[in-house]
Amino acid sequence: MSLVQRGLDRVPQRYRAVVLQHQELLKFAVVGAITWFVDTGTVYALKLTVLQDKPLTARALGVLIATIVSYVLNREWSFRARGGRQRHHEAALFFAVSALAIVVTVVPQAVSLYVFDIRVPHVSAPTQAVANFVSGQILGVLLAMGFRFWALRRFVFPEDLREAELETL
Repeated sequence: MSLVQRGLDRVPQRYRAVVLQHQELLKFAVVGAITWFVDTGTVYALKLTVLQDKPLTARALGVLIATIVSYVLNREWSFRARGGRQRHHEAALFFAVSALAIVVTVVPQAVSLYVFDIRVPHVSAPTQAVANFVSGQILGVLLAMGFRFWALRRFVFPEDLREAELETL
């Protein structure tokens, strides 16, 4: 029995239909949680070592690595039943959407650092760290996640194109 089936078996019967109706969203959220940990781990590993004075560079690299992991997991699990495009075309669209999502992710932290000036020497290092976490890891990631879900379903992994072509014949 698969992990998903075991989880579904634990859902009360009256909620099971809702879970099944939104299974893509739930799978996307699980992928998002996994890639959030990949992103966060990468960002803090870089900020605590080689990029101590470059929090936005660490953020961009964390998002880039998490995006690669996200493509594989979303293609093979979340949106497995969708698609129909050639893989290289689909991958190009995915990374274009993700590039826009990187901008969405970075904007709240950039505003925090450079518009509100919440950075050393204007504030203490712990204050900057908390502001970076809230603006980047929470607000930026949530905004980008909403954008990605909408754009992936709309442009990258639309309803199966093969089925749509067969219906028009």
